[in-house]
Amino acid sequence: MRSGAGFDEWRLLHALRDRPEIFAQLEELAGSELHRQKELRRDFSDDLVRGALTQHDLRKAARVKFARAEAMWFDPVGLEQATAEPIARHKAARFSGRVRDECCGIGGDALALASRCEVVAVDIDPAACLRTRWNAEAYGVNDSVHPLCADVETLPGGDEGALLHIDPDRRAASGSRTRRVEQYRPSLDFLRERMRRFAGGAIKLSPAANFAGKFAGTEIELISLDGECKEACVWFGSLAGDAIRRATALPSGETLAGDPLDAVAEVGDLGSHLYDPDPAVVRAGLVDLLAETHGLRRLDVEEEYLTGDGPADTSLARGFAVLAELPNNERAIRDHFRRHPAGDVEIKCRHIPVAIERIRRKLPLEGTGRATLIFARVAGRARAVVCRRLD
Repeated sequence: MRSGAGFDEWRLLHALRDRPEIFAQLEELAGSELHRQKELRRDFSDDLVRGALTQHDLRKAARVKFARAEAMWFDPVGLEQATAEPIARHKAARFSGRVRDECCGIGGDALALASRCEVVAVDIDPAACLRTRWNAEAYGVNDSVHPLCADVETLPGGDEGALLHIDPDRRAASGSRTRRVEQYRPSLDFLRERMRRFAGGAIKLSPAANFAGKFAGTEIELISLDGECKEACVWFGSLAGDAIRRATALPSGETLAGDPLDAVAEVGDLGSHLYDPDPAVVRAGLVDLLAETHGLRRLDVEEEYLTGDGPADTSLARGFAVLAELPNNERAIRDHFRRHPAGDVEIKCRHIPVAIERIRRKLPLEGTGRATLIFARVAGRARAVVCRRLD
């Protein structure tokens, strides 16, 4: 929930939309921002110029999240907090019927939900509601999105059968971002009450949030996109599955679900292949289940890296073919790369402190190939493993 710039921002957005020629002119201008401002101010007011430049830059930045970013409307905080389109579509697949999307921001989740549901999109900020309406038009779902400018904490719970999606503000009262759900707005107590008042739904959290033990009887899904864990989604009521935890990797959509306490992976020697679990798997606590599912083993009880004696067919871990196991010793590492030259070396580690840039500077990179150097504990000892990416 964001208070935003209120109706002044709302009026500026309308003024910008009424003058599309400012964006057309901006596309044709080259040079520095100062030069572009000077040229635009020949025909437009200062407020319109600043607003158009900001919108232009935000649309470019939004391309990584939205396929139709060029036709959408953003503000900096709204874009930062918006759910990326592939994740929003993944979540929306569980919904049907009528949905209330509370704290909707610029409407990232509402757009995906509206492709299959009737959505009431609620935000306290009138400018956010306006952006949601116009963004729904950009995606052709405006008939299914009904913005409502209101404080969600004053709204009653859903009527019978209605579902909920809510994206609480992750900033504490001080304005700084927080990992503690107790400091979210609306509060943890409010979120729990919403779970009782709606038939089912989803609560969007930071993947770094302290969600463990906070939402009884739910399924918590950790979702990654292109190898980066982006969101923790608390599924409750009719939308919750049987699993306690779930890890999903997008864009593949491969998923793993279970209880983190039910699996205990074998710990063994380094095999012919090494695997770096997707961060969603790690954050969900499902590394042992991943190992059991694909016949892998841990290198060490304190290490998330897995190993096996052949390739594993999964997008939930990045695979490497092992080329050499070395002592955690800079001289031994340099000697190896003198004997086996590489043109570029990727360096990875999880728990072992490594001066990555210092090591990279000292490597004799005189070859043409690419190698990966992974620092990991193997049976309690820090080792350097030289690998080749399987992808």
